[in-house]
Amino acid sequence: MSENFDVVVIGAGPGGYIAAIRAAQLGLSVACVEKDATLGGTCLNVGCIPSKALLHASEVYDHTGHGTAELGVKVTGVSLDLAAMQGFKTKVVDSNTAGIAFLFKKNKVTHLRGLGTIKAAGVVQVTDTDGKTRDVGAKKIVIATGSVPSSLPGVEIDEKRILSSTGALALPEVPKHLVVIGAGVIGLELGSVWRRLGAEVTVVEYLDRITPGMDLEVTKAFEKSLTKQGLKFKLSSKVTSVTSDKKGAKVTFEPVAGGDAQTLEADYVLVAVGRKPLTTGLGLEAAGIKTDKRGMVEVDDHFETNVKGIYAIGDVIRGPMLAHKAEEEGVAVAELIAGQKPHVNYGVIPGVVYTMPEVASVGKTEEELKDAGVKYNVGKFPFMANGRAKANANTEGFVKILADAKTDRVLGVHILGAVAGTMIAEAALAMEFGASAEDIALTCHAHPTHPEALKEAALAVHKRTLNM
Repeated sequence: MSENFDVVVIGAGPGGYIAAIRAAQLGLSVACVEKDATLGGTCLNVGCIPSKALLHASEVYDHTGHGTAELGVKVTGVSLDLAAMQGFKTKVVDSNTAGIAFLFKKNKVTHLRGLGTIKAAGVVQVTDTDGKTRDVGAKKIVIATGSVPSSLPGVEIDEKRILSSTGALALPEVPKHLVVIGAGVIGLELGSVWRRLGAEVTVVEYLDRITPGMDLEVTKAFEKSLTKQGLKFKLSSKVTSVTSDKKGAKVTFEPVAGGDAQTLEADYVLVAVGRKPLTTGLGLEAAGIKTDKRGMVEVDDHFETNVKGIYAIGDVIRGPMLAHKAEEEGVAVAELIAGQKPHVNYGVIPGVVYTMPEVASVGKTEEELKDAGVKYNVGKFPFMANGRAKANANTEGFVKILADAKTDRVLGVHILGAVAGTMIAEAALAMEFGASAEDIALTCHAHPTHPEALKEAALAVHKRTLNM
């Protein structure tokens, strides 16, 4: 082999490119193999970044048309230029992916364009776009190939009328009616985008609630908020078929508990029922690498597979499929390979839904604490009583803190509000340091700011709020 590296990372998404950069920073020779034309993986190209660009742009459009009059700003003649909005999204994506290419050069990471396949421990075969192959030597291999959208049995995603999140980000027109299958984060975010732009949006969900896994009290308030915005929900509903033609699509569903079937006609259907690890063509079986029944790569506490010298991180292994979780693991695996002793605290990984209002959480939900028999105290504070939220006319939502009844240590924080995704960072930092609710309550917060609601919720744990 003409090329040999200390570390070869397969996949240049958030986990892979961060792992490559960190390993290079630690003095290792590093190559990163990526099959797509641009770096950044799903997150930067067809996931986190483009969806947030459209969420922001659609929120500006919606707010300009409907939310400025109470501020004394009268606007007439607001119109949508969808092509320009999609162009803005593309510029954002291009800027981010170009940024990674720059970071690779800066940190002397070798970018190998092609499909990476593990031939054996220490050898990665790279197949370029012309089908030519070459073998690359690696003392250590890191699998960071991410995930792809899942579908339902018998439902074929064609990205024409039946869409994955990728297709839903690139629609050339605003649907008259969009049916979303799945009331998780992706479905609600993209459903919100197209609802703001004028589509009728119906969400069909198998469970009896939206955003499964979130704190139930927050979920209920969140559903009410989205319903007020015009999203329609068909909960406890099982999709039995999805069909399409050139003009549109039909979704047939029936009550989970049994009953008559219903059919919805739509211009487009977004299938948002989760994601699955991307390991196709990776050579796992031939290399002897074990996977579980869900297709996840099995690793030990140091991210190493059963094949010595081969590691895996991000969406292909256990845990939440979140870009920032993959990044933390990318840093950790690089430092482990370099002989350091890093640690990833999986109990303090925040999650955010970037709708309006946003939903953010970190740590345990109230339901999880009840199931575990943990005694806890609850502190809540509404944004309706927060000065900055009033001044900004975004008073919807609240902050909820769960603290251990005996030690007062913060066990979970859940926020529904306009800037929840930004505020959750303070909660995560507090929990990382093992803070008590009193610690947060005793911390001076700038006035007037939304994070004062977090301080007040911490005070509420001990029933001594100052502004309610």
